[in-house]
Amino acid sequence: MNEERVQALTGLEDRLGWYFADIALLDNALTHRSFVNENAALACRDNERLEFLGDAVLELTVSDLLMRKFPDHSEGQLSKLRASVVNEQPLAELARRFGIGEHLLLGKGEEGSGGRMKSSLLANAFESVIAAMYQDGGFDRTAAFIAELFEPLIEEGDISAVYRDYKTAVQEMCQVLFREMPRYMVISETGPDHDKRFETSLVIGERVIATGKGRSKKDAEQQAARIATEWLRKIEPVPAATAAEKPGKAPASAPSEQQAARIAMEKLE
Repeated sequence: MNEERVQALTGLEDRLGWYFADIALLDNALTHRSFVNENAALACRDNERLEFLGDAVLELTVSDLLMRKFPDHSEGQLSKLRASVVNEQPLAELARRFGIGEHLLLGKGEEGSGGRMKSSLLANAFESVIAAMYQDGGFDRTAAFIAELFEPLIEEGDISAVYRDYKTAVQEMCQVLFREMPRYMVISETGPDHDKRFETSLVIGERVIATGKGRSKKDAEQQAARIATEWLRKIEPVPAATAAEKPGKAPASAPSEQQAARIAMEKLE
């Protein structure tokens, strides 16, 4: 590692508030597989093993935080909360906050495709940095670092945003607007078994309303649903005649449920 690289990583240490006994650990955490593949002569290792470890450290620490914060929550509720906090988007945002992307070692192809800005890549790098911290300073110190970052996300005042189930919200909106259920379709599945990436589309009728990406099908569907809710909120429901309002034939001024659904669907175009 040359002096310029050491100085750059020292700046990252300043932002993290964590100074490594061996800065090579941090360097390894920021080394992407594409760089290793294109620089075999350097005999360096990529950060995928650290990513694996960092994911485990994050999940354990956040699980402990949630159990302490919500002593009456069920296992299912805690799992939902953890999945809402420890996923690609929050981790990528934390990586951006610390400027981790600018210090990544990437191959030319990944660099050219905007790898430093990719949420999936940044989330992985953040997990790798957490693992490097764990190996450098042990669990207690690393857990304290994680808690400082994640406690604001799970404070009582913000819990509605963290705990929101966008798929349920979209389902309810579609029932009101279109009288039918949304469908989710996997567009692509990439990456090795230990690091899968999914892209999913949300379909209403025959129209693709939104797409989402994530480390699991569930994460990708939630992201697509979140995007869809923002769009669907712009559509005003069309009142339909009901049997209670008018037995038999509905008045001309009030469309049937099928007509109301069709009118709402046309607003998607």
